[in-house]
Amino acid sequence: MKQLLNTLYVTTQGSYLAKEGETVVVRLDHDVRLRVPLHTLSSIVCFGQISCSPFLMGICGERGVAIAFLSEQGQFLARVQGPVSGNVLLRRQQYRWADQSDRTADVARSVVLAKVANSRIVLQRAARDGTDSVGSDELERAIRRLGRLLEDIAKDRDVDSIRGLEGDAARTYFGVFDHLITASKESFFFHGRNRRPPLDNVNAMLSFAYTLLTHDISAALEAVGLDPAVGYLHRDRPGRPSLGLDLLEELRPVIADRLVLSLINRRQVRQSGFVKSESGAVSMDAGTRKEFLVAYQERKQEEIQHPFLREKVAFGLIPHLQAALLARAIRGDLDGYPSFLWK
Repeated sequence: MKQLLNTLYVTTQGSYLAKEGETVVVRLDHDVRLRVPLHTLSSIVCFGQISCSPFLMGICGERGVAIAFLSEQGQFLARVQGPVSGNVLLRRQQYRWADQSDRTADVARSVVLAKVANSRIVLQRAARDGTDSVGSDELERAIRRLGRLLEDIAKDRDVDSIRGLEGDAARTYFGVFDHLITASKESFFFHGRNRRPPLDNVNAMLSFAYTLLTHDISAALEAVGLDPAVGYLHRDRPGRPSLGLDLLEELRPVIADRLVLSLINRRQVRQSGFVKSESGAVSMDAGTRKEFLVAYQERKQEEIQHPFLREKVAFGLIPHLQAALLARAIRGDLDGYPSFLWK
């Protein structure tokens, strides 16, 4: 079983990352602020004005440690990677599948089934925990609607039909998402998904969580030899990790959405930790962003029984395991892709 390694998040503006022996050194104004053994890291994520030495980028590429550069607000900018991992025959088969409508539909169906099933479980757990009568009724209707959509998605449909059903499920799920927020409703409310830029506190947190999870998924896909840019549910677009976004769909209700709800409902984030720009864009301030990253790392350490492998694994390994299972399916070692179904 693969070992869960750490992710180094660097948020202090003006920091400089360098290699010293077998360690990553973080300097600020020529003072060493942190030393981290390289062998303990799976990736490094830099927010804002962070610099890296060419020697550090070189050794990280050689060791398979992904380096991602994001804006201070969490918008993806670039990723540094070393030589392509895995067998070239796997990627060629991945590309062939992308050109075959039946293969594309099979993977897209598995991903969307897992997304809708996991979203439905998130709503079911909220309904069991109890809410106001209006919210309870709306949650029950949404749960029934998602159940019917699962039956429709499971039928033999082409990928465009699956995309349409996925959109319907997303509207149903996010249509009642506000009822899952039970604390600080005056500051944390959800009236619909918005992004680029997010216009409220909840959407700012969701977008940030999705960016972090997409980075982890894309790095996992590259590690097993798959191309994150060539997906099956999401159409190809220059600069977009379509396959990474495919796997994001099935994992974000379980990992990202639940983390955001937990931070809000446990009152671990406050209105004062968010900043609104003149354009209306909302983002987390430095302190809240660090608190979010700590909570994200802690969530990745939690263990769960993997539904297909039947082994206890850390949440942080789920992207790697799903990437590996998809690679096995594309190679023909499995009859199909076993998407992640949370229980």
